Amino acid sequence: MLNIFNKKKTEAPALAANAATPAPVQNQNQNQLADIVLNNIHDGVIIVNPNGVIEFINPAAVVMTDCKDPSNAIGLDYALLMKLKTKDGRELTPEENPLFRATATNQPLEGYACLLISGNSAKDIPVSITMLPVNGGQKIITFRNIEKELAEESEQTEFISTASHEMRTPVATIDGYLALCLNPQTATIDERAKGYLDSAKKASEHLGKLFQDLLDVTKLDDGRIRPEFVPAEMMSFIKQIATDHAAKAQEKKINYSFGTNEPVPQDEHRLEQVVYASIDPNFMREIMDNLIDNAIKYTPSGGSIYINVLGDGDRVLINVTDTGIGISAEDLQHVFQKFYRADNSDTREIGGTGLGLYLVKQRTEAMGGRVWAESAFGQGTTFYVSLPRITAEEYNKRMIAVQNAQMVNNNEGGNNEQNNGS
Repeated sequence: MLNIFNKKKTEAPALAANAATPAPVQNQNQNQLADIVLNNIHDGVIIVNPNGVIEFINPAAVVMTDCKDPSNAIGLDYALLMKLKTKDGRELTPEENPLFRATATNQPLEGYACLLISGNSAKDIPVSITMLPVNGGQKIITFRNIEKELAEESEQTEFISTASHEMRTPVATIDGYLALCLNPQTATIDERAKGYLDSAKKASEHLGKLFQDLLDVTKLDDGRIRPEFVPAEMMSFIKQIATDHAAKAQEKKINYSFGTNEPVPQDEHRLEQVVYASIDPNFMREIMDNLIDNAIKYTPSGGSIYINVLGDGDRVLINVTDTGIGISAEDLQHVFQKFYRADNSDTREIGGTGLGLYLVKQRTEAMGGRVWAESAFGQGTTFYVSLPRITAEEYNKRMIAVQNAQMVNNNEGGNNEQNNGS
């Protein structure tokens, strides 16, 4: 058995008949039990050494990777066996692969959902992957087949999508009539009635936002929309989105800045790093809109928000940092879960759908990225979005391809108009 399950054996002294089981026997039993568990569970388990070489693979992992026999895997680089695709079928490059990044940086990876390219078989397997570093530099990689869970989730998603779509119309109608009631040109009401109607309209708007968020989430969950990648210069792209939120931050008297945690005078110029990525612009805007809106909501007047973009090796790293109410350690583990909301007096007063950060995670991972948060309750929060970075040369090549595709589409459109007019 591997050394992570072994314990040093010591000689047992002569014991009385009723004495405890000697340590070597206990260790042997523990190792046998570990063998039984690993060889019979349905989850795949691979253990690699500090250099990424496979030292152990259990029967479930042999079947799921289609490597035929453990001897074919032992001694191999695990990256040759664990090739992954995104949930929509796009093969991840080594730079995009969250498992490779987690292993290289010795950081845990928890429940990453993707497709495992299963050897020579024609069918990729949907899996949830976890990686845990252990003492001595070894890493335990586990992966679970989630095909049945995805089928059940697809049924739920279809129901939620249909229900949300059907409910938007009556909610919009209610919202419209409430707006008419509150408009002094169309209705006359006293102050008490106005207060009631204001509350009703806020609740109606909240419900409409919930249904819209549900539709946005389910469209990606069930594959109705997929990321459409275009090359982008990230500094200017993110800066424009940040600028769109400046008025809202200033209205709340929040110190709001881009590129630094200190407000920048209007006449001062700073050298900004130029970094490139291949992104879906609509996804990226949704991500940033949610993160910045949250920062503004949870930062009191007089607080600060700053946003930055930088190149970090082969990654583009974006941060949205605030000095707001912060997130407790317990809540921080769950903030990206669907419908999760921290339960305290501050968050209850502010409100929300519990879907915004789930949408952020969903959109980020669809682009091959990763999102996480660092926070302490009462001390502010920083959300980080990390995306694969491309070189300036790659950016220029992709821009040429995009421009050529646009020219072809424009020419085809012109030809169709001429044919229709003839």
